[in-house]
Amino acid sequence: MVKEWATVIHWHEGRALLRYGSSSGCGSCQARAACGSYLLNKIGPETVHQLELPVAQPLVEGQKVEVGIPENNLLLSAMLVYLTPLIGLFIVAGIASLWLSSEFAIFCSGIVGGALGFLFAKKVATWWSKDEGFEPIVLQIGLPPHELKVQFQE
Repeated sequence: MVKEWATVIHWHEGRALLRYGSSSGCGSCQARAACGSYLLNKIGPETVHQLELPVAQPLVEGQKVEVGIPENNLLLSAMLVYLTPLIGLFIVAGIASLWLSSEFAIFCSGIVGGALGFLFAKKVATWWSKDEGFEPIVLQIGLPPHELKVQFQE
């Protein structure tokens, strides 16, 4: 299960709008000086995403919620997005090379195959979006911000 903590922006009638950003853990390890991911995160813009999920429990703005998605579904989605256009490119370019002699025509056929693979991936993703297994789930709900009190003893 891949987990991420999100902050509640709005909750209304069982639907929660959540905000989550890039992981703050990147950059805390010893190898950050030579890490490409750390450098790209430092250069790139701050990425903040929003997600709407069904949550039966009433939530307040600013409350933390842990959201998870099964790893196998995440891997299937990544394979769909990256491999389907690539496979389409190779198959159509391979078939085109049997009938066409021009390299430019084979190249154009490969581009068309990649586009067809992308469209196929988009269609499959639409089917998968109706499957509840691909929807993130709420794992735990933190305390509301106004209920957290720190007491100091002198």
